[in-house]
Parts: sequence; C-alpha cells; structure tokens
Amino acid sequence: MNKFLASVYTITGDKMKKKALLISILIPLLTGGISAFITKDQMDVYKHLNQPTFSPPGYLFPIIWTILFILMGISSYYIYCSESSQKEKALLIYAFQLFINFCWPIFFFNMQNYFMALMILIVLLILIIIMLWLFYKIKPLACYLNIPYLLWVCFALYLNFFIFINN
Repeated sequence: MNKFLASVYTITGDKMKKKALLISILIPLLTGGISAFITKDQMDVYKHLNQPTFSPPGYLFPIIWTILFILMGISSYYIYCSESSQKEKALLIYAFQLFINFCWPIFFFNMQNYFMALMILIVLLILIIIMLWLFYKIKPLACYLNIPYLLWVCFALYLNFFIFINN
C-alpha cells in the first residue's frame, strides 16, 4: 500500500497530509467493515439464491469492495484538500451515498428484502452519478478514481434485479 500511496503522491504532485489521507481512506473502509460485520451471519444467503449467469463467487465481494473503498477514500481526500467552494456540497453527497451504500447489504442479506435493496441501489447509483459530477468539477482525478465504483454498482444492480425477479 505504501508504494501505491507514493505513486498517488507522484501522479498528482499535490502536497498530501498523511493523516488526512489515512482518515479519508479509513472512513469508507470502516463504513463497509461495520456493514459487513452486521451482515456477516447472513452471507450464506447469497449462495442459496437463484443467481444470474455472471454472478461472481462470494469470496470476491470483500476484495472488490476493499479496493473500491480505498479508491473512494483517496478521491474524497482530494476533494477535502481542494480550495473549491463546492467541496462541502460534494463531501455531503459523498457521505450520503456512503450511508446508502452501508444500508444496502442490511436490506439484501439481513432482511432478504430484494425489492427494497434494488430501490436502494437505484438511489445509490443516482447519488454516485451526482457525486462523480461534483467531484469532476472540483478535481477530475477524484471522479476518475470512482469509475470502478460506478461500474460495480451497475453490476450489483443487475445482480440484485435478477435475484429479485427469480427469488
């Protein structure tokens, strides 16, 4: 991870404060970690569902989400450090989408309410698009770091929709 952070420093040329960067990365990681902890006893639900053809194995989800949360944290750091008058609005949308992201697995795994989980994903997707637009206006790199997140949530929407229809 140190090599990755060093490359981020080099790519941007910005003077980064390590503490702020660490906190920015920890916020989404802890949010995802707490959500995963809350749903950990329900994760077996996924393997017993009628899933679409392109469903990844369950063990990939924590790996992918960890990467996405780190990218989110780095991008939020860029916004936090910016001098933009729009940064508060962008960070508020970021925090709200992170909260919605936190809620989805609770509805999907714990409550097994696939319709509500689908609706939550639609709201999340809209919030991510708004967040990307705001991030792009402030610092394009912050937007680009979240493109994998946008794509993954689109894929999750596909999975959730299929699971809702067939379970």
